[in-house]
Amino acid sequence: MLLWIILAFLTAAVAAAFIIPLARSARAAAASAADDRANPDNRAGEVEVYRDQLGELQRDLAGGLIGTEEAEYAKAEIGRRLLAAAASGEKTGGKKAPEIGRHRLAIAVATVVPPAIGLCLYVMLGSPGLPDQPLEARLANPGNDMALLVTKAEQHLAQNPQDGAGWDLLAPIYFRTQRLGDADLAYRNAIRILGESVERLNGLGETVVAENQGVVTDDARTAFQQAAKLQPNEPRSSFYLALALEQAGKAPEARAAFETLAKVSPPGAPWLPLVSQHIEKNGGMPLAAAKPAPPALGSPTQEDVAAAQNMSSGDRQEMIRGMIDTLAAKLTDDPNNLEGWLRLVRSYAVLGDKPKAEAALATGLKQFPASGDEGRQLVALAGQMGLAVAPVAKE
Repeated sequence: MLLWIILAFLTAAVAAAFIIPLARSARAAAASAADDRANPDNRAGEVEVYRDQLGELQRDLAGGLIGTEEAEYAKAEIGRRLLAAAASGEKTGGKKAPEIGRHRLAIAVATVVPPAIGLCLYVMLGSPGLPDQPLEARLANPGNDMALLVTKAEQHLAQNPQDGAGWDLLAPIYFRTQRLGDADLAYRNAIRILGESVERLNGLGETVVAENQGVVTDDARTAFQQAAKLQPNEPRSSFYLALALEQAGKAPEARAAFETLAKVSPPGAPWLPLVSQHIEKNGGMPLAAAKPAPPALGSPTQEDVAAAQNMSSGDRQEMIRGMIDTLAAKLTDDPNNLEGWLRLVRSYAVLGDKPKAEAALATGLKQFPASGDEGRQLVALAGQMGLAVAPVAKE
């Protein structure tokens, strides 16, 4: 019922936007016609005045009181007014009635036609008999709506606050959507219930850094130190610990930490340019230009990119699908590749091929169970892409 009331108000507002200017014009036309009927000699008097002005202008020109150019300008202006007065006088005497009628017809059309068209379209394309769907019903079938998926997970956690996997799933989603306070709480709950892991500790540390506008606080540094104990030389924790030294004014120690990170990083790692900047900032020599890393499994080469620029839309789509099929084939031969499974699931989802995306997700979860850190990354990706996570049968 509320929807119909809102639609009625919107229709009235649109009709008013059309009607008010037309109604004003109609009133003005009617008033002008009435004035002409009441004073039929007004226009005739104006014509005579302009004719007298033309005669006076000719006399001034003959007497040398005005120049030829000024006279021509004045004659043109008086002539324009004379023609306007004469034309207006010809319309007097009931000839404005059709104009008034046209205004009234326009008002009627603006009042009736838009609501009628809108109602017909709604009956044809809409679902007038469909009842309102409450939030609970929409949550039961959220589809690809990320906001509903998050809301559904939040409702589950409100009833099951000790579900560590739920907190572990929501924490990175909160972080990516800049809900930093919620991300902080989710990471801490996941760590409390499931225990420490490199991914959770780094996620908590990055969240605290983001909450403090890029400053590595003591709380964040503690999280990164715990992550470094679990996995030494892990790039994220190593970078932030070096950044903490830099922000504390310990330039030599920071430079040494960044240089160590550069040494243990694989050639062409994407974070190396940033590490080089910090080495130079703390008094060291920037890293030599490194060769770009080889393309990731299933990623396009530079030749592929150049060729795609000259392809039609259909050919380019076929090329992309061919690359995805190649990635799927390589993962069949070498399934122990988490990054490959993440890329394959995401690629199918972006192309809108939901069945293949869910099939790839299920296969990846067989290789990396959802109970582990790698499997949780696949589950988190499924949540982002709106994919159903099928239970994996135990072998």
